[in-house]
Amino acid sequence: MTPIHTIAILGGTGNEGPGLALRWAKAGYRVLIGSRQQEKADRVANELNTKLSAYPTENPIEGVTNPEAARTCDVAVLTVPYQAQNPLLEHLRSDLQGKVLICVTVALNPPKVTQVYSPPEGSASEQAQAILGSGVAVVAAFQNVGAYHLENLEHPVACDVLVCGDKKSAKTIAIELAEAIGSRGIDAGPLVNARAVEGLTSILIGINKRYKVPGSGIHITGMEIPTTL
Repeated sequence: MTPIHTIAILGGTGNEGPGLALRWAKAGYRVLIGSRQQEKADRVANELNTKLSAYPTENPIEGVTNPEAARTCDVAVLTVPYQAQNPLLEHLRSDLQGKVLICVTVALNPPKVTQVYSPPEGSASEQAQAILGSGVAVVAAFQNVGAYHLENLEHPVACDVLVCGDKKSAKTIAIELAEAIGSRGIDAGPLVNARAVEGLTSILIGINKRYKVPGSGIHITGMEIPTTL
């Protein structure tokens, strides 16, 4: 497997992206925060680097535009809201060819975000694969990890990450990155299974609201040994 040197978080200035950036930068990866606006990317990167200053790391987080992030990275991670996903991927299609894209986006249908919604392709990840074509290996992962705890680097990520994809090597990368944030990555089958994984996000949002918790997650029982492919 090709070593991962640079991770680009496309749309990394939103809810999920900054926390993942912090965790991966702390783990030693070079992380690029992508945004439509260079100024916004710089601002968020500076804020995150301030939080990282208490931890030894050789690679400060860098703020760049989304196209530059896509061109520069080894692995891209998509964390934009569902409504922004397709236009962004159409714009970045050529820059992402030959790479792995980890899709964190969930097909939510506001205002009914606690109800499972399925787009025509079945899931946001399958939509991403259809747009990008066979030259990009799309993997669905991290949809069920709450953003609330990610930015607190002292808080453990006490949940599992279900990883769906059609290429074993791409899933291996996502599992590695799950372990890097302190979680456990589990192979959950082909990309079509992302429909069920994304659906769990709506269920978790509902649980958070009903039980007034900041970030519920999932844990697969009966697996005491870390999972590898």
